[in-house]
Amino acid sequence: MDRKKIFEKVDHTLLAQTATWEEIKQICDDAIAYQTASVCIPPSYVKRGKEYVKDRMAVCTVIGFPNGYHTTAVKVYETKDALQNGADEIDMVINIGDLKDRHYDLIENEIKQLKEACGDKVLKVIIETCLLTEEEKMAMCEIVTKAGADFIKTSTGFSKGGATFEDVALFAKHVGKGVKIKAAGGISSFDDAERFIELGASRLGTSRIVKLAKKEQGAKEVL
Repeated sequence: MDRKKIFEKVDHTLLAQTATWEEIKQICDDAIAYQTASVCIPPSYVKRGKEYVKDRMAVCTVIGFPNGYHTTAVKVYETKDALQNGADEIDMVINIGDLKDRHYDLIENEIKQLKEACGDKVLKVIIETCLLTEEEKMAMCEIVTKAGADFIKTSTGFSKGGATFEDVALFAKHVGKGVKIKAAGGISSFDDAERFIELGASRLGTSRIVKLAKKEQGAKEVL
């Protein structure tokens, strides 16, 4: 697969607690240079990030991150605040406890409220697959579809596991028409990225793909 096509599906990500503005600017520059789908940064950097990239790059941020147990009212406020600051895409984390308790209506309602706040902006729903059973993953495919979100996303990258080929294949089988798939967490090679895309992922949340490309380019320049 042409690497350009892979970069076009990457949300180039930096969500570390220690992230500085200089580091955020660097990943913005890299995202623009490699023409990724977006740059995914913490909410506190969205305003500066959007002012920095302007119309050259979409800015994505995270809501209810990484644990998902903020109240719905807080998540809605976070979403509106992020959009007001210039965010183009929102990646929200579900309340996993509600899923374990089978309070599917609460999760669906929360997603609907955030999608309403997003309007025509993209909403991705992080379900943290490494903490879920197969039944719960399939239930979330249905809930995300019914709630009208744009994407179902595997992982935050902050729990005990990230995206797997099996989970992306499961999503592709069970999500409804119009719902796209984002694989995130632990994607560290172009081969893996290509495989996730082949299985049905339209987005890849990762910082490593661009770093790998930069490393390869640097090695070529040295030679």
